[in-house]
Amino acid sequence: MFARIMAVVMAAILITTLGLSAVWWFSMRNQQIDARLDYLISEAQDIAYLAGNVNGTEIGTFWGSTTRSILGRKAEKVNREFGAYIAVVDRAGNVMDNMRTAYSEDPEFVSSISGEDISAALERILSGETIRIRLDEGSAPTFTVGVPFMEDRTVIGAVFIQTKAQRIESGLSEMAGRIALITGGIMLLSGAALFLFIRSAMKPLNKLTEAAGAIAEGDFSPRLDEKRGDRKMRQVNEAFNTMTRKLENLEESRREFVSNVSHELHTPITSIRGFAEGMADGVIPPEEHPKYLRLVADESTRLSGLVDDLLALSRLERDDVKPDYSVFDINEMLRRAIIRRMEDLDRKNIDVSCDPEVDPCPVRADSDRIEQVVINLLDNAIKFTPEGGKITLSSRVRNGKAEVTVRDNGAGIAPEDREKVFDRFFTADRAHTSGKGTGLGLSICQRIMEMHGQTIRLLDTDEGAAFRFTLEAAETPEAAPENRTENEAEEASGEESGNA
Repeated sequence: MFARIMAVVMAAILITTLGLSAVWWFSMRNQQIDARLDYLISEAQDIAYLAGNVNGTEIGTFWGSTTRSILGRKAEKVNREFGAYIAVVDRAGNVMDNMRTAYSEDPEFVSSISGEDISAALERILSGETIRIRLDEGSAPTFTVGVPFMEDRTVIGAVFIQTKAQRIESGLSEMAGRIALITGGIMLLSGAALFLFIRSAMKPLNKLTEAAGAIAEGDFSPRLDEKRGDRKMRQVNEAFNTMTRKLENLEESRREFVSNVSHELHTPITSIRGFAEGMADGVIPPEEHPKYLRLVADESTRLSGLVDDLLALSRLERDDVKPDYSVFDINEMLRRAIIRRMEDLDRKNIDVSCDPEVDPCPVRADSDRIEQVVINLLDNAIKFTPEGGKITLSSRVRNGKAEVTVRDNGAGIAPEDREKVFDRFFTADRAHTSGKGTGLGLSICQRIMEMHGQTIRLLDTDEGAAFRFTLEAAETPEAAPENRTENEAEEASGEESGNA
């Protein structure tokens, strides 16, 4: 991956650099040609100035004069710099040029000069035009410049200079070489800088890849540095670490869940198998069979309840499960729950009461799910309330919500267990009274309340235990203060302060 990124970026840099170098070279080339042609025109203008001061006399008359000597030196300078053919012509047809000198230095160039091209150029110059022309005809391209010279605003002659394009464009190959060297240097520096940058940028990604590979193998311990890299990389590392922690917690919960399920299933299955084998092998005498068959039946019931609870919790934890809302009286549901569990209550001689603050108390919720919550809380209270104890079910409305409380005067919940009461398979009495439950009832209650967007919590109490859950009130009647006894008001006040 690193090599591919490097190759792609280097190719992009190369193409960009070559493109910019080509643009730069052509720009420099045109600037140099223009500058040299401007210089030739400047020299031609100097020659034209000298020729224009012949005071109207034909150029040929002064062929050996001082003017010719000055013009000759000027022409010699231009010829020395550019190897040019130079001609000064007046309208009378008199010509002064450096034909012999130019021919002696470069006969091939002079021989290639076209009379037709000279005539056409002179015609334009004598019309008053300053020219600069590139001709690509013949064996070698040429540049031609020309300027008129005047007397009393009348064109009286022309200066014509022609040289090889090679002389004008000389030095461009050296410039191209320098540009190539600069381009190569830029590529080397860019490549080195790019290599260091990509390697530095890839380090966090390599670590991220390694950590992801470890997680795929089941190792959730890798953590990424959340303080290194740019802002985006730090955010990625932070999100990755958060995901890893959640996966680690999820895996721990999964293992604990499997372990707890295995333990909970193993205990009744072992009991059932032991009793059955004992009776089959004759270890348990026939007169004891009814007793042990009852134990087998009890363990089977316990096993069935555990499976039912696991299935219920599994269904509740599906993302597509939604409450089936309806409006019903929660007080009536509390009374029905007491009636359904009256046999268990009578067996332990428990005093149970339903004490609603407002009656009826309509709520909007999934009635089947909420009935499951009420039954679970009532069963939990019956389980931990001693014989002759007391259980109270109550309801009230506060700020548009109905609050339902199930309270008992049993042994209560130890402070160190309070935060774990809603955990799966947690039973506060596990070490003392094994077999009293699966530890899934309160987890199921919590999940049902989460589905409704409501809460369930353990209240602070002086004795016993009290659980309270909230529901959306279909109506919001307020209990009249005068209908509440002084003791009830004090109890409610103490409860609220304790919850705060």
